[in-house]
Amino acid sequence: MRINSKLILGTGVLVLILLFFFSTVRIVTPGTVQVVTRLGKVTGRVFYPGPNILIPFVENTLTYNTRKVIYEVTSAEKQQASKADYKDYPVDTNTKDGQQVDIYYTVRFSADPVKVTWIAQNIGDEKALVEKIVKTDSRIWARNVPREFEAEHLYTGNVQEVQQKIEEKLEPIFSENGILLDEVGIRELKFNPQYVQAIEAKQIEAVKIQTEKNIAEQAKYQKEARITQAEGQAKEQELQKQTITENLLQKMWIEKWDGKLPSVMGQGTTLMDISQFVPKQ
Repeated sequence: MRINSKLILGTGVLVLILLFFFSTVRIVTPGTVQVVTRLGKVTGRVFYPGPNILIPFVENTLTYNTRKVIYEVTSAEKQQASKADYKDYPVDTNTKDGQQVDIYYTVRFSADPVKVTWIAQNIGDEKALVEKIVKTDSRIWARNVPREFEAEHLYTGNVQEVQQKIEEKLEPIFSENGILLDEVGIRELKFNPQYVQAIEAKQIEAVKIQTEKNIAEQAKYQKEARITQAEGQAKEQELQKQTITENLLQKMWIEKWDGKLPSVMGQGTTLMDISQFVPKQ
């Protein structure tokens, strides 16, 4: 079976044309930009999402995410399940009072599309950007900022101030290096188990003391209420003494009298004189 040489030649030419076409056209995906390099030198051209033309075999590109990228610090066993773009190990540091603590945090950022050419020229590709800036500086400040705080302040969950201070330190550094910082989040602070037990015991004792104070305050309030009530009753009795006369007592006796005279009277017993209360004829 003879092979048609023209067919082979035509097929070869078609393959070359296709290779040339695909090496010339660079499709940039949404959420990314590409900086064009020529023979390793940054040209200053930037490819945006969609088809772009470059010189084959001479030009190449460096890709940067303009979408949110996540750098996450977590334990080795959790790294496999993590969906972060870049993963690293926890930062170990000490608090102001010398307690050891491991910091687990996340940095969310993106490359500034306006500064990607500068990034390519001065730092490198995205991996270099993460390694030299995001990782290095975030770990420095995640280690230094907690040293300004007492361990108990951090353990009780008041990490918002620490988180904010880390962001304040990183934002100008990131901006200077072409990175848009979105957020720094401290996910977990892990203290020495012995310290955790000591803090929990202290908190339990504090709750007991507060409970005893509440009971004492309640007893004091009840005592004051009884005194106030007794004083009120005394004043009421005093007022009654001042307003109740002998005539009033006799009138109250008559109002409750059933009209029957006593059947037995002792010698010298005198009945109450009610003539003044009986209507005259």
